[in-house]
Amino acid sequence: MGLIASSLNRERVRKMEAVIQPAERIRGTIRVPGDKSISHRAVILGAVSEGETEIKGFLRADDCLSTIRLFHQMGVRIEGEGTDLTVHGVGLRGLQEPAEVLDVGNSGTTIRLVAGLLSGQSFFSVLTGDASIRRRPMGRITQPLQIMGARVFGRQGGTLAPLAIAGGSLRAAEHVLPVASAQVKSALLLAGLLAAGETSVEEPALSRDHTERLLAYLGGRLRREGNRVFIAGGQRLWARPLWIPGDISSAAFFLVAAALVPGSDLVVENLGLNPTRSGILEVLAAMGADLEVRGEELVSGEPVGTIRIRHSRLRGIRIGGSLIPRLIDELPVLAVAAALAQGETIIEDAQELRVKESDRISAIAQGLTALGAKVSPKEDGLIIQGVEHLRGARVEAFGDHRIAMALAVAGLAAQEETILQGAEAVSISYPDFFPTLSRVAQ
Repeated sequence: MGLIASSLNRERVRKMEAVIQPAERIRGTIRVPGDKSISHRAVILGAVSEGETEIKGFLRADDCLSTIRLFHQMGVRIEGEGTDLTVHGVGLRGLQEPAEVLDVGNSGTTIRLVAGLLSGQSFFSVLTGDASIRRRPMGRITQPLQIMGARVFGRQGGTLAPLAIAGGSLRAAEHVLPVASAQVKSALLLAGLLAAGETSVEEPALSRDHTERLLAYLGGRLRREGNRVFIAGGQRLWARPLWIPGDISSAAFFLVAAALVPGSDLVVENLGLNPTRSGILEVLAAMGADLEVRGEELVSGEPVGTIRIRHSRLRGIRIGGSLIPRLIDELPVLAVAAALAQGETIIEDAQELRVKESDRISAIAQGLTALGAKVSPKEDGLIIQGVEHLRGARVEAFGDHRIAMALAVAGLAAQEETILQGAEAVSISYPDFFPTLSRVAQ
């Protein structure tokens, strides 16, 4: 596999084309970078804890670095290099009013979670981001926050960024979310920490629970009743050492590649196996993948283990319902798996894919179709008829890191060279994706 940088601008944002050669096999032992979701939350909750939070395994990618920059602007000292960080917490009420607009870059997690936290502070702030962030829906957090008494304003009636937040006193509320969303749930739980009374958030299906686990690990008191979680305001959080496991969303690309390419045998170590994120493993198993999980243990409140996966002939299945929130980020690469599986795969109930960094339903359908797959997009998903082979083609990432990596995997399983435009998008979550891919794709 080759990687060609086509230009470099003054802001050091690389504009790249990745040239993907077909792989003979995927083999080796790897560790993927630290979990992106946990890395964000480690900085956010470490900043408002009391004491020093020592973090190991932090994901030093663009999105997570945006979170660090925001808290620097609010007076939080964060030190360290590589994957080790020390966050000098200032407590729930110790943040300082930022002198400048807070720019989250491309990070939807950052803007939504931090909006919840800033709603209960005693100062004014403005949150914005890149063009993608300014298109993404914000009413799903601003409206429930306003029910709690938050003064949050934005374009189109508060539904689009930039968001202006006049922080102040919040009151607890009972929230029932129409769509399962870890970002919305987390924003409301963070606001609930600063509200008077007990706040609850109910989801139609359980979304990833990293916020709840980390709050509990840092001394927060929560309780759960089914898909409903409760948190009392006025609590204090206490710093503790924190080890972040490998991100299963990043590992998913290598797992699918190994399942698809004949002769493959891959081991992924130190991998987060949170049950609210492990839907990818269940789906691959249901499709007939040859995988095993071993050595599972609990680390900093999160289950961690090792996965071994070997090539096998996959079969099409139906993916939908309560499973979707547990693998929403893995659906693009699962579409790649489906493209080469025997029979039909139906992905449904995944409307959320339309409002990610790109319209992922349209983006992955367009890319796979160019590669020779039989894909029919639906409003809430995809219908994919498996084919025997993919062909090489020129495909586009649309500025979306998960589309870029999914199409790179498809290129490995294709019969000719694939050229991926917009390959620089991988830096959002996995800066070393292509070097790692080169190492295991033989």
